Amino acid sequence: MVTDKLMGFLDEEIAKLKSEGRFVKLRILEGPQEPVSIIDGKKVINLTSNNYLDLANHPALKKAAKAAIDKYGVGTAAVRTIIGTMDIHMALEKKLAEFKGTEAALVFQSGFTVNVACCQSLMTDEKDLLISDELNHASIIDGGRLSKASRKIYPHKDMKALKTILESSEAQGARRKMIVTDGVFSMDGDLAPLPQIVELAEKHGAFVMVDDAHASGVMGKNGRGTPSHFGLVDRVQIQIGTLSKAVAAIGGYVAGSKSLCDYLASVGRPFGFSSSHPPSVTATCIAALDILMNEPQRIEKLWSNARYFKEGLKRLGFDTGGSETPITPVMVGDTARAQKFSGRLFEEGVFALSICYPTVPRGKDRLRTIVSSGHTEKDLDFALEKFAKVGKELGIRE
Repeated sequence: MVTDKLMGFLDEEIAKLKSEGRFVKLRILEGPQEPVSIIDGKKVINLTSNNYLDLANHPALKKAAKAAIDKYGVGTAAVRTIIGTMDIHMALEKKLAEFKGTEAALVFQSGFTVNVACCQSLMTDEKDLLISDELNHASIIDGGRLSKASRKIYPHKDMKALKTILESSEAQGARRKMIVTDGVFSMDGDLAPLPQIVELAEKHGAFVMVDDAHASGVMGKNGRGTPSHFGLVDRVQIQIGTLSKAVAAIGGYVAGSKSLCDYLASVGRPFGFSSSHPPSVTATCIAALDILMNEPQRIEKLWSNARYFKEGLKRLGFDTGGSETPITPVMVGDTARAQKFSGRLFEEGVFALSICYPTVPRGKDRLRTIVSSGHTEKDLDFALEKFAKVGKELGIRE
């Protein structure tokens, strides 16, 4: 077929990806997302999920989803700005604003789209300046590219470099200045130096946007995020959260002033051109927020498990980088060995995904592990035993 010939370049591109170790083979989860899961037909300790608080299969969330289907049906069949806004969507946004301590909140279809919408909608002129940490999430990078702003990238968490950018003539002459940072960096598990960022922003007339995808449900009081953790809720203008990790559903949201949310609802292209969440998903998120507010012991158990596993890895001689959160990398430094490490662990009953270039810089290849509140000490001991065995086998530890 002519079409096959015209699209033949795809086979060449796939071959190149395979030769570089970048071809993705999807793992298949058989059954619910659990601390111990069935993946590709094998029972494994799951150290790769973002199911931080073990809510993905929680009875209360499933009950809420089923009740919402009975009341509202399976979907809205419309975007929010036409006829896709239900009272249950408004209830979720009100609860999110109360949870985050802000005037308002606006829910988007994903965490990716909310970052894109904020960067694109707030940075609309060539005289605007978007300033971003070099390790920010891909959605922030893409959002910056879709904006009309000039962009400056500072080395990871380098406050001297950020200060230099803010003192530059370009920054001084900018119409608007926005500093964007992840709250928790998803590959390294470290925290943004938010107090210093906010201080510099206030001194130089910039506003701050924090992507708290991996801090939502994890950091701060009842999981409110890094501004809560640092006591900066009233000094961070734009808080981004996710509904797809600790909340265990799907979606993202922006929390801030009512003006911010009203503006984004009018001009945010992902918001205005994507259908709204099914009512079952929205009800699930509301039920999850109730658990966050009423069961702080889940977050306490998450952190207890994170400390236990992190200390175990360090005791075994593994390099866990600068992790300060339940995201704990195990540094390997080589793509082939990282992928081999992950593969052998899977054979031994532990799923810990390898993260390689271009997701991380060359030479920073690693396994990324994430524990949940649902893991037992027995689960973690089993995982540590297999890390020790395979790490020694591959020469990654003595």
